[in-house]
Amino acid sequence: MPSRPVAFAIAAAAGTAILTAASAPAPLYPTYQRLWHFSTFTLTVVFAVYVATLLVALLAVGALSDRVGRRLVASASLLVLAVGMLVFAGADGTGALIAARVLQGLAVGAATGTLTAMIVDAAPTARSGSIVSSAVPSLGIAVGAVLAGGLVEYAPLPRQLVFWVLAAVDLALAALVWRVGERSEDRPVPRESLLRSLLPTAGLPREVRSTFLALLPLICAAWALAGLYLSLGSSVIGGVLGVQDHFVVGVVLAVFFVAGTAGTALASTVPERLRSVAGAAVLAAGVGVTTAATLLGALPLYAVGSAIAGIGYGATFRHIIDALGREAPGHQRGQVFATMYIVSYAAFSVPALGAGLAAGVWGLQRTAVAYGALVVALVAVAALVHFHAGKRTAAVTG
Repeated sequence: MPSRPVAFAIAAAAGTAILTAASAPAPLYPTYQRLWHFSTFTLTVVFAVYVATLLVALLAVGALSDRVGRRLVASASLLVLAVGMLVFAGADGTGALIAARVLQGLAVGAATGTLTAMIVDAAPTARSGSIVSSAVPSLGIAVGAVLAGGLVEYAPLPRQLVFWVLAAVDLALAALVWRVGERSEDRPVPRESLLRSLLPTAGLPREVRSTFLALLPLICAAWALAGLYLSLGSSVIGGVLGVQDHFVVGVVLAVFFVAGTAGTALASTVPERLRSVAGAAVLAAGVGVTTAATLLGALPLYAVGSAIAGIGYGATFRHIIDALGREAPGHQRGQVFATMYIVSYAAFSVPALGAGLAAGVWGLQRTAVAYGALVVALVAVAALVHFHAGKRTAAVTG
């Protein structure tokens, strides 16, 4: 059994790999469209199928690690993900693409809450746990976008190699995760509740509910923006900004998510009471810059705006993980983070699917601008909620 620091590193690597696999197909979508002649709406359906199966997995399996242990759920998820990568590698049409996305959605949905809880469980300190668990999604997505873009543009077998590499990594991590033990205080509860835990459900312990509701607009704003980048981002970069090089597309997509990773660390420099406001303000400012860049067709400005928005996204998500991790009871941490991801991926997918429909009518440029306005509106709602929550707290303490 590995030591706690090694277990922490394994859990972080597994969490990163899960999201790397999730973003790897993004730079390939324009290629798939050219090869198989499907519309932007079909592309968003492929995206929506992934998120729908992910949500089903979160609902049915999200709290399972609280019953049977983290390593069983995480290892099984990585094995399913490896199979999904192999289906991607052999895809010869939209049917195979959808099948691969279904497997990917099931694996990511089962693993996200579990691995977040595993990272927090194994972290040497609460601070390191919150930084790493909140950085993992953006880091994994950035690695996937750049890796896929580079291999597609410059390596042989451009539609296969990236998925073979990821399948091998997932198999190796499944074996490593299996060796990670459970902490005594986080051992699974009795197995008589196993079948009940597989019933589609979501919920929050009483201790977390008020905090979660206050965070809801921020969760929606941050993940709706991430959904735009992963569903239509490559199409906007290619079709509106005129980038044809797959590697450059991957790098531009990765700017947002690399900056998100940096934002989780930079959040530590902001006083805790101001983190949610600062993160949301930076997020909205970045969206404003990318919207202007989309209207002007200016790639450098779009990259700058993506970096600003990414920092805001990372700081916002760090604040969310901090708040929920602090309030969640240890034996229900998997359920709490699974519920968070259910809401996150709903916010991630529903606006993106609507954008796919709108793009066929309005065009990519107008749709991207309208989407940016939606994110800014959500940030404004989050600011109002924070303001009123602060007034209530002041009234109680006063």
